[in-house]
Amino acid sequence: MLALNLMSSPGSGKTTLLERTIREMGTQLEISVLGGDQETQNDAARIAATGCKVFQINTGTGCHLDAEMVARGMRALAPLPDSVLMIENVGNLVCPALFDLGERARVVMLSVTEGEDKPVKYPHMFRSASLMLLTKTDLLPHLDFDVERCIDYARQVNPRLEVRPLSARSGEGMGGWYDWLQAQWAAQRQDAIA
Repeated sequence: MLALNLMSSPGSGKTTLLERTIREMGTQLEISVLGGDQETQNDAARIAATGCKVFQINTGTGCHLDAEMVARGMRALAPLPDSVLMIENVGNLVCPALFDLGERARVVMLSVTEGEDKPVKYPHMFRSASLMLLTKTDLLPHLDFDVERCIDYARQVNPRLEVRPLSARSGEGMGGWYDWLQAQWAAQRQDAIA
């Protein structure tokens, strides 16, 4: 199984990205979602509306998911072999980066509404990620956000960080995310065979 840890600030678009990914890739990849939030079932309800299996973990005052929470969620979800488990971590650019959830890769999402300096302000999050999704790019015409400066900051912190700008609302750039996702799934399957 391919497990990916999606981490970001609140409001970066994790749930919207997952909804679109499930709708557009769900026939090619078996996807289930483990969601983390301090309260509510709001995101889980949105994911469930796509037909995807989802389990919501509410952390109360906690600011991240941990391995025990993920294990409990996986028992409830019972994801199939050769499937993809998306872990939608609690919105926070600090704590989630400190906890290994057994994921193959970490994906950090940064919205263009947040400011291009977040990678240098919260370096551990970006240093620990394999991929940065620069989200909500459809809003760029309305913002003072320098995409190249943001990417430069991210690569100062993590020179190997892959970057995919996209908009889950408009669909622009989603192909790059899907290509990366399929490559990770293929690599996971190859590792399982070896």
